[in-house]
Amino acid sequence: MPDYYALLGIFRDATEEEIKRAYFEAAQRLHPDKNEAPGETEIFLDVQQAYDTLSNSEKRAKYDKTLSPEEQTLSPVLQRIFYSRESLVRLGETQLIYALLEWKAREKDDEVVSPPLNICLVLDNSTSMKGQNIEMVKAAAIHLIRSLRPQDILSVVTFSDRADVIIPASLQVGPRRMETKIRMLIPSGGTEILQGLLAGLNEVRRNLAPERVNHIVLLTDGQTYGDEEECLALANEAESLGIGISGLGVGKDWNDEFLDELTEKTGSSSRYIAEPQEIRTFLEEKFRQLAKVFAENVTLEIQTPPQVELSYIFRLQPNAAHLNFEKKIQLGMILRDQPLGLLLEFQVHPDVVLNDEAELLTGILKFEIPSQSSISQPMRVRVSRQVTDVASLQPPSPTLVHALANLNLYRMQETAQEEAAVGKYNEASRRLQHLATHLLSHGERSMAKTVLLEAENLQKEQNISEEGRKNMKYGTRALLLPAEKGKKS
Repeated sequence: MPDYYALLGIFRDATEEEIKRAYFEAAQRLHPDKNEAPGETEIFLDVQQAYDTLSNSEKRAKYDKTLSPEEQTLSPVLQRIFYSRESLVRLGETQLIYALLEWKAREKDDEVVSPPLNICLVLDNSTSMKGQNIEMVKAAAIHLIRSLRPQDILSVVTFSDRADVIIPASLQVGPRRMETKIRMLIPSGGTEILQGLLAGLNEVRRNLAPERVNHIVLLTDGQTYGDEEECLALANEAESLGIGISGLGVGKDWNDEFLDELTEKTGSSSRYIAEPQEIRTFLEEKFRQLAKVFAENVTLEIQTPPQVELSYIFRLQPNAAHLNFEKKIQLGMILRDQPLGLLLEFQVHPDVVLNDEAELLTGILKFEIPSQSSISQPMRVRVSRQVTDVASLQPPSPTLVHALANLNLYRMQETAQEEAAVGKYNEASRRLQHLATHLLSHGERSMAKTVLLEAENLQKEQNISEEGRKNMKYGTRALLLPAEKGKKS
């Protein structure tokens, strides 16, 4: 008899609500109407049987008696937590504390398995892409086609005010034929991202399988109009199927807030390509990252006590992004050679430090490992600190200090842009000048120059240029990626 708890990805002490939610999520992903991958229908039927048993208290009690004692097996994912303070202090005022959560692969070098890819390139082919942009896209796509492994599946969709599947998802298409299709691209029409995403999602679904990395890479240089909400709804559907969406924005005219929201729903992020010559570099980098996936569809379900406020969430790596607070956070992927890092800021109210220990957060980390056929057991997450009468003088971990220092740079430009948006131009300008000083001390001369120019622009024109805004946002965000320090992102 299968382990029904493992099938649903829950603990044996799961509540009725947790069982119901786990079944709903599994049914969304595995239902035959949405997933036609071989073997998935059988798993769907097993999941239905698991829910039928565990949702009935009498059946569950009878089933539990048949289980052997729960084994304390090593999780394939290692967890570490770094704190900004050794302890909280008994004070009658709100205290600030940071926690850096890291999860990385336990996998040994001789066990590394690179999962096959099921990737769709969704390329903006509207009139604005004419010239150098489309030529660089063609060159990058052709290079990627030549680097595909036999087990990888690549499809290519182009969109303007309609979508065309120029390379269908298949293992049988020859590289020369694919390259010819790419070379024939001629930009025309407007920009309707929804059309491209719909076609891209359909192509990925043709070969959707848990042992593959299923992903859409969207590249655009413009804004879509009127279909944003439908695009976001489509991203929710992609997330429920375990399909990620990454965004690459070329130039200064695309909507970064929309692309951030779209990609965040599946645990990924958007990137900024300032010059057409960088298109190939960024696409190659994205494909290398996807080929290094150890675990994907990583989610963190969290709860905080009433007197603890989770005031800021930032995913450091592998895809840096400021995340919105939700009870369930999409974190994306864990790479074989890089941890998934999440930095949390807590505001702790006085009532929390009355006892000897303060619980700040409890949660459940869920993930899927493409190289494993069995469903991965979730991991419990607990963030807490001892409470003392006197503050500890022990310094925080250098790992956390480094992350906080770079995050401070990102938050300074973020705050400056918020101030400028409400007319606080002098305050925003001074903050950017302060940011430039910090960037110079970090050796980021080019970024510091950009920031100073925008500070002057604010004083003279009471405005931040669109190019400067994106440069500051994505440039400071890139500083949080250790392997890419100093790159525009």
